[in-house]
Amino acid sequence: MSDAVRLQLEDFSLDAEISALRATSKRVGGIAVFLGCARDFSEGREVAQIGFDAYEAMALAELQNLRAEAVSRFTLIDARIVHRLGVVEAGENIVLVAAAAEHRAPALEACRWLIDELKARAPIWKKEITPAGDAWVTPHP
Repeated sequence: MSDAVRLQLEDFSLDAEISALRATSKRVGGIAVFLGCARDFSEGREVAQIGFDAYEAMALAELQNLRAEAVSRFTLIDARIVHRLGVVEAGENIVLVAAAAEHRAPALEACRWLIDELKARAPIWKKEITPAGDAWVTPHP
């Protein structure tokens, strides 16, 4: 759990991730969080599960680059990125992006930037598993 950037099969704890951020410095004045969850409905159809696949080495390297870039660009104290791979059930966590800063504005800006850039740059693919069949999802913001 100590790694600030991870790809993993198992679920993660939002509380543990926030605690890890808070433990980095007493200067943390604000933490912004984006938590992506698996929906049970998409594009007009029921979704039972979502499968995530990645070019793991490249995805992990890109997520580490994104974290470093965000820390520098937004003067963050720390940031964390956790993305699940494998099959995720509807209602479960998929991705966590959290940014800690001295003030709320940079934390909020960094959090939004991180999730937007993750979706655009990380080689992670999503397949919706539905009663009518499986469908790969094209990237979207």
